[in-house]
Amino acid sequence: MKARTQPDIHDAGLTLRPWLPSDRATVVSAYADPGIRHWHCRSMTNEEAADWIAHWPGRWRAESGAGWAILDAGRVAGQISLRRIDLPLGLAEVSYWVLPAARGRRVAPRALAALSAWTFGTLGLHRIEVAHSTANEPSCRVATTAGFPLEGTKRAEMRHADGWHDMHLHARLATDP
Repeated sequence: MKARTQPDIHDAGLTLRPWLPSDRATVVSAYADPGIRHWHCRSMTNEEAADWIAHWPGRWRAESGAGWAILDAGRVAGQISLRRIDLPLGLAEVSYWVLPAARGRRVAPRALAALSAWTFGTLGLHRIEVAHSTANEPSCRVATTAGFPLEGTKRAEMRHADGWHDMHLHARLATDP
């Protein structure tokens, strides 16, 4: 993974491509959306968005993470990332969000399925996890639709603006159908 640049992934009618500096305004707009801001616990200024975009190539080279813009019909529709990668353990954790204008088109489950297929097939990982607040029903639907069964609940694991949230843990194995 170290010697290669982060690839584009084409599947399910989507393109997942590394973030570009020209995506900064889209990232700022995304984190201004109340739904994204609530579940991801942050907003971003222009400078923060530029830094956020700029940090992904280093994470790829360090084999610790990777982030992609999700393109649907050539336009950025959301993001999906391997927030944490542990190559020796064959494990990764995924996060995602979809812009308001792209919601309802199954962008997130298609992107999650595409990233999973690539992660198992190309990186050779064994397990991919998704964690989300138990109150975030849309994220739960995304995970289950993409073939990530619910494994359990982690109590009071994540702090959001309204307090501590229990988190659902979903996972998919390379050996799953």
